[in-house]
Amino acid sequence: MHTLSSGAHGQRGIATVEFAICAPILFLLMFATAEIGRVLFQYNTLVKAVRDGARYAAAAATNSTRVVNITNEMRTATVNLVMTGNTAGTGGPLLEGMDPGAVIVSNNGNGFISVAATYVYEPMLGATLPTFGLGDGIDLSMTLSAAVIMR
Repeated sequence: MHTLSSGAHGQRGIATVEFAICAPILFLLMFATAEIGRVLFQYNTLVKAVRDGARYAAAAATNSTRVVNITNEMRTATVNLVMTGNTAGTGGPLLEGMDPGAVIVSNNGNGFISVAATYVYEPMLGATLPTFGLGDGIDLSMTLSAAVIMR
């Protein structure tokens, strides 16, 4: 005759209850880690694109006497380089949803040129975190910005 002891019978399903308690915390940590990695990746892409644009603009707009001349063609090529990775502006954008008007090319004087850009980051799960009727949703989007000055 096989019988369960009262201690073993009282422990049935405890692992399921423990998992139900721990799973939301584990999933939250997993998604938060993925979002942080995604933010860092997109910020790195923005900084590299702005740096490349500043390098191109400094070489194209400066002559040997350190006089900066920013032409419309050079400005357009620089914006294209920041947006798509090439001066012709062909191909897809480096950062999805980035506005070309957010790229600023300017002459800082004394032979220095600056390129700055901003990008609104949208999380994977949506721009707002619902509060389930306890107020307005929490805005999760953030503005990433980068600026580089070169001679």
